[in-house]
Amino acid sequence: MDAHELITRNTTEVVTEEEVHALAEEPDGRRVYVGYEPSGVLHIGHMLTANKLIDLQEAGFEVVVLLADVHAYLNDKGTFAEIRETAERMRDQFLAYGLDAEATEFVHGSSFQLDEEYLLDTHELELSTTLSRAQRAMAEIQGDDTAKVSHLVYPLMQALDIVYLDLDLAVGGLDQRKVHMLHREQVPAMDGESDHRYGARPCIHTPILADLDTGVGKMSSSSGTTISMEDSAEDVEEKIGSAFCPPTREPEPDGAGNERENPVLEIFEYSVFPRFETVVVERPEEYGGDLAYDDYESLAADLESGELHPADAKGALADHLNELMAPGREVLRELNED
Repeated sequence: MDAHELITRNTTEVVTEEEVHALAEEPDGRRVYVGYEPSGVLHIGHMLTANKLIDLQEAGFEVVVLLADVHAYLNDKGTFAEIRETAERMRDQFLAYGLDAEATEFVHGSSFQLDEEYLLDTHELELSTTLSRAQRAMAEIQGDDTAKVSHLVYPLMQALDIVYLDLDLAVGGLDQRKVHMLHREQVPAMDGESDHRYGARPCIHTPILADLDTGVGKMSSSSGTTISMEDSAEDVEEKIGSAFCPPTREPEPDGAGNERENPVLEIFEYSVFPRFETVVVERPEEYGGDLAYDDYESLAADLESGELHPADAKGALADHLNELMAPGREVLRELNED
């Protein structure tokens, strides 16, 4: 697989194709980042991002994970002491997901976001950004109306982080799109005559997993069932066993007219197949014996044709997720014992 394919596979959007093609021509030593509030235990959505970062490391990129402690504070996720303790736990969990420790830099936002130059740039961006623009950017992340002044500053800081971390590429879920567009449209105007570090960077956006129970909307620990690194193997089997999984890969409408995705297939596509060369579905001989898949499309086609039963697909998904999550569970066990 060449560098361009590694950079772009399993993405929903690339901004822009031309810029990313240029990066793919000389990827070695390029810097890419993703930012996360230190707000709890990693979940399956983090696994999707981690897989993308692993792709980028394989392509030659240096990965920066921003442990956004100041952002978490602005979003009322606890005291700084509590947030920083959570940040250290997140670091160990990300490495347990499979990131290369030698090619991954973990940066606390407070290590540069409280400096005078950064704060003055934040104020400059406040002057050039309308209230409604900042609200729209944050609403995509919050999933709700912006309620506090701190929430308006939040996306402006994200737009500046890309500059201050000296990045070549930004990665985020599709819910980060408005923030990235804010960076690309507003930040370059801050460029001085001799300082061109404020230039717009390319961005890639990963999918948002559908709600596990219904297939409608996004998977969220605050509004439905999700899978986290705290879950036991039995928890994962139970949650996947009850997940929405129609024998189709195409969205279908529910009674209210909403499109329902197949979250079981999404997890196979974005979390399992990037990490396994072959996915084996174990079945008794009386039901046709084991099935082996080298790619996602073959598995999805068999589910749609009826060759693969949803219950067997769910069992295989739980098995493979538990294998991926085992190192993270061990890390959490050790952290909880300390």
